Amino acid sequence: MATKGQRIAYVRVSTDDQNTARQLESVKAMSPDQTFEEKISGKSKDRPALAEMLRFVRTGDEVIVHSMDRLARNLDDLRSIVSDLTGRGVKLTFIKESMTFTGEDSPMSKLMLSVMGAFAEFERSIMLERQREGIAVAKAEGKYKGRKPSLNEAQAVEVKRRAEAGEPKAALAREFHVSRETLYSYLR
Repeated sequence: MATKGQRIAYVRVSTDDQNTARQLESVKAMSPDQTFEEKISGKSKDRPALAEMLRFVRTGDEVIVHSMDRLARNLDDLRSIVSDLTGRGVKLTFIKESMTFTGEDSPMSKLMLSVMGAFAEFERSIMLERQREGIAVAKAEGKYKGRKPSLNEAQAVEVKRRAEAGEPKAALAREFHVSRETLYSYLR
């Protein structure tokens, strides 16, 4: 006998500038008991809300995600997460694709997961290629100035001074709202 669990929503956008409202609206219609929300790139393996959600869910729960590309950016990660959840008895529903996975999925469902995941990965690759091409054209025309620095000159000096004084780099990265990799590039 299957246990009736909670409905858990996972919502993700890539940057702080983006809005989760569209995704929240679609998952709200499914009446989730709990929502895990984050603003972080899907290419990052270190997604705190996703990790917390994966620890939180139990057998009998249902995870609701607006679309496959919100859960994972590449096919391998998508398959891995779906397999992990369904292997633990967690049902997974993708609203946009109108697909649900339970672990007792047909070969056709598994094929559709792979096809839809591959399309999402392909779409992302094409978008990045167009972006690179656009930047190259803008650079050639002298219009591309590059990305705005994460820290201004005063902040960069302060970060260096405090890091040299022994303050933890992870704490500095959090305080200045930059990744540790960005912080390390300023310290070099």
